[in-house]
Amino acid sequence: MLNDYEFWFVVGSQFLYGPEVLETVSARAAEMADALNASGNLPCKIVYKVTAKTNAEITDLVREANYNKRCAGLITWCHTFSPGKMWINGFAALQKPYCHFATQYNREIPNEGIDMDFMNLNQAAHGDREHGFTAARLRVPRKVIAGYWQDAAVQKRLGDWMRAAVGAAVSKELKVMRFGDNMREVAVTEGDKVEVQAKLGWQVNTWPVGQLVETMHAVTEAEIDALMAQYRTAYDFAADDAAFMDTVRYQAREELAIKKMMDAEGCRAFSNTFQDLYGMRQLPGLASQHLMAQGYGYGGEGDWKVAAMTAIIKAMGEGKTGGTAFMEDYTYNLVPGAMYSLGAHMLEVCPSVAAARPRIEVHPLGIGDREPPARLVFEGHEGSAIVVSLVDMGGRLRLICQDIHCVKPILPMPNLPVARVMWQAMPDLTTGLECWITAGGAHHTTLTYDVSAEQMQDWARMMDVEFVHITTDTTVEGLEQQLFLNDLAWKWKS
Repeated sequence: MLNDYEFWFVVGSQFLYGPEVLETVSARAAEMADALNASGNLPCKIVYKVTAKTNAEITDLVREANYNKRCAGLITWCHTFSPGKMWINGFAALQKPYCHFATQYNREIPNEGIDMDFMNLNQAAHGDREHGFTAARLRVPRKVIAGYWQDAAVQKRLGDWMRAAVGAAVSKELKVMRFGDNMREVAVTEGDKVEVQAKLGWQVNTWPVGQLVETMHAVTEAEIDALMAQYRTAYDFAADDAAFMDTVRYQAREELAIKKMMDAEGCRAFSNTFQDLYGMRQLPGLASQHLMAQGYGYGGEGDWKVAAMTAIIKAMGEGKTGGTAFMEDYTYNLVPGAMYSLGAHMLEVCPSVAAARPRIEVHPLGIGDREPPARLVFEGHEGSAIVVSLVDMGGRLRLICQDIHCVKPILPMPNLPVARVMWQAMPDLTTGLECWITAGGAHHTTLTYDVSAEQMQDWARMMDVEFVHITTDTTVEGLEQQLFLNDLAWKWKS
């Protein structure tokens, strides 16, 4: 996924300084791109494209970037002074994410080497301000990263932004396959699919459960055998009797059929509901979990928004090992001094967040009026993470992000046979809960250890989505004021 994308490095200058300066700028830009690519801190390749010197040169490059599927965004830097009016037409046409990299070629001011020639060549402190004003004047959504280009911390920030831009590229091409509709009478899983496609690019459509059942019937025993071998490699089995194995094999049949249908349509996410299982013996549990482990997004109860967000965040976090999962707040521990949220779902939490090797078990579900399904049971690992919820506020989308710290569950819960994660919500459980409800956050979320709140804010900026961040410093009063002002600003903007 990440290897499918590249970022174009565009350096600003002008003809004023003569051909020798322009040759030096071009050589240095190519050197910087090569060094950044070799650093190991960037997830995608940087391609040095041009030292831009005219309005037409910039505008033509932006148009090329807009329609190049490999180009996930532009990175600009002004080695010398680049007059801002040259960039206006390009900025006005830009449809790709854009990062202004405010750096300079040399780390230090050379005491004896600095003269007028040096000053004419090294004008980033001068040129980047002109460049920045132009983008600010045009209200161009952008990320500004300042610092020395060889510093690992600066490279990491650039790499994090790249991952957010890949998330934007994935979003623009994303297709979501819905098996059945939303769970009946549920509000937050609804949303304007036309507006979402116009804003985020998602194509969200429904396929009949009957077609899935037909595809399941066409799955061969050999295909199931091969997938069962994968299960054996990745997971422990709670039993090996015929009834248990038959249940697991049925989940494998469901997984193979869902994957075949998604791949045939180019879908990267899917949703289903226990209220529409016509012709199916079991609600997909293990099937959904193992598909998520492969990078597909999933949403329970017909929640296509969380399915899409899970797929996007998985793409942003590719190559990292913390994990990303479909999640739901289930219940709280409200003991003073030990307040935690227990996250789980009936069946479908991704094993990428597991602390140890997951175990396949079979238990009654209690809803859905079907056979007891196989599912992976495990505990989530410790570490800092975020939970993310995209909601439709009517007229706009709001992305709510809360900082959390996951802990080893404080109770063994031997009679709860589900995958589960326990965490401390920021700033604390009750304040965080009041803030989440005040902002309209859903009960379904995407939990990720791999993608940061800053990256989600970058993604929201790229997609023109309202962003709300609940942190250690958030108060209910402050959030209420922020939401009120946001409401006014977004209504005015629309």
